[in-house]
Amino acid sequence: MGDAACAEDEDHFEDAYDRIPAACQMDLRSAIQETQCALNLVLNNKFSEALDLLKPWWRDSMYHALGYSSILVMQAAMTFEHRDIQIAMATIKEALRTCQRFRKKNSVVGSLSSLLSRQRNLQEEEMHAELCYAECLLQKATLTFVQDENMISFIKGGIKIRSSYQIYKDCHNVLNVARELSSQSDSHRQFEGGVKLGIGSFNLMVSLLPQRILRLLEFMGFSGNREFGLSQLREGTTGSSLRSILCTLTLLFYHTYVSLVLGSGEGSVAEAEALLEPYLHKYPKGAIIQFYSARLAALRGNLEKACLGYRECVNGQQEWKQIHHLCYWELMWTHSYRQDWPQAYGYAELLCRESRWSKAIYVYQKAAILSMMSAEDVKKTGEDVVALFRQVEGLKQRLAGKSIPTEKFAVRKSRRYKARAPVPLVLPALEMMYIWSGFTIAGKRADCTEALLVTIEAAEERLRRDSQPSEFHVDDGCLVQMLKGLCLKHAGRPLQAELCFTHVLSSENRIRYDHYLVPFTLYELGLLYRQRGDDAKAAAYMENAKSNYKDYSMESRLHFRIHAALNSLKSSGSAASP
Repeated sequence: MGDAACAEDEDHFEDAYDRIPAACQMDLRSAIQETQCALNLVLNNKFSEALDLLKPWWRDSMYHALGYSSILVMQAAMTFEHRDIQIAMATIKEALRTCQRFRKKNSVVGSLSSLLSRQRNLQEEEMHAELCYAECLLQKATLTFVQDENMISFIKGGIKIRSSYQIYKDCHNVLNVARELSSQSDSHRQFEGGVKLGIGSFNLMVSLLPQRILRLLEFMGFSGNREFGLSQLREGTTGSSLRSILCTLTLLFYHTYVSLVLGSGEGSVAEAEALLEPYLHKYPKGAIIQFYSARLAALRGNLEKACLGYRECVNGQQEWKQIHHLCYWELMWTHSYRQDWPQAYGYAELLCRESRWSKAIYVYQKAAILSMMSAEDVKKTGEDVVALFRQVEGLKQRLAGKSIPTEKFAVRKSRRYKARAPVPLVLPALEMMYIWSGFTIAGKRADCTEALLVTIEAAEERLRRDSQPSEFHVDDGCLVQMLKGLCLKHAGRPLQAELCFTHVLSSENRIRYDHYLVPFTLYELGLLYRQRGDDAKAAAYMENAKSNYKDYSMESRLHFRIHAALNSLKSSGSAASP
């Protein structure tokens, strides 16, 4: 492609996508510009056009290969569907082969002096080849992490990124040495943006891993510093490189999802809003941007605005149905926080019908929501709640040979319905809300928190009045107390919350099935003490949960949350020290 083909200013790339002539040659600068055009197409919901633009060159150009695989990885990361993950994995392997052809045979560090002494165009091509190769390796590792939260998968992912980690360190060294020689060139700025994306993402990802995995990785030379990773990504967002928006999207994903599901809420909604703001003007109808805007509204407790945003996101494009499924998932939860169960059911039904990610979780979720509805409302749906719960176990799937932890949880809970006279689950939709960190969002709204508390206390009263307690009675009572404690904490009633949590701990020896309740309650009690400023007690409860319990449901997820919370305690302790 000629040098002038995409020479418009970056701010106008989105207007240039329909004026790109057919490529006849592909140098490094043209490849970067065309990949930038493809990225703008994606952000304007022109997903097929982006792939069509990259496809002719993706086996011959490192940046086309990287861009092509990036779009498919993005799709797989959004859907979590096995088929999308397999397609993305196969594409990454091909992209790695393409990048490999442009790499120097010996290592970057070993050839650093020769790289810098040779002609710039050759030197730059080799430098960028290392960067693109490392980025493809990082994508491959990310997909390994996406597949499930089992420890083995994280270790496998960690091993896969060993080469990527080393290349990024080498590229960082090249960047430092080459800074004086080429700091004004566009190629250098693009290279620098790529290094910041890689070094930042890598440090952030590794810093999230629980200590027992980190010990294994550190033995192999890995290390991860969350603050350094975040700072590199922040610097990457401010540049004008191809990777600026990718640094922004990585930070948005961390602040809006990772820090909640695999952390204790260390993300910054304010920073995420500031990062998103310029893209709201640049891509006002872009589905990815609209989705994050709605998610941020939900995190602020503005559930009405969030619902409107998700629906606009669905209506704005019809090409990537996977984005619709993400919105349906969020709409299901947003209505659940308000206990608008009929609306939540509608979106659960859509997911059951359309999404291939996890039929077991969707069917369980639908049955759990129906369990919260009145008999009259359930009758209107024509559903048989018991029959739905009985389907769950047969729908369980395996990804990369491993079961999804949340599926295993749903299967175990639904087994209560296998009996001829099943004992209904208590507040199953609220229990799943907790598993997915929903109380953090519902807790932003006093009206939602109080309404949830009323529902929980009604269940508590029903259990108290039960004249023929079942074998699940103690477990159900402890679940109710933990959920009640969460609501009381968010309602600003910490002493009452503590009573609920300590009730669960005092019942430990009588719990028969839901053994996860004790370590999770210890963690919640630790968070409660952190909120009250007693960091020593907070750390003691969390260390207890981490060290003295194993083989319970959602164990990996809790270890991630504990790791994040303990790190946060250490950081605040360091900040408070003279």
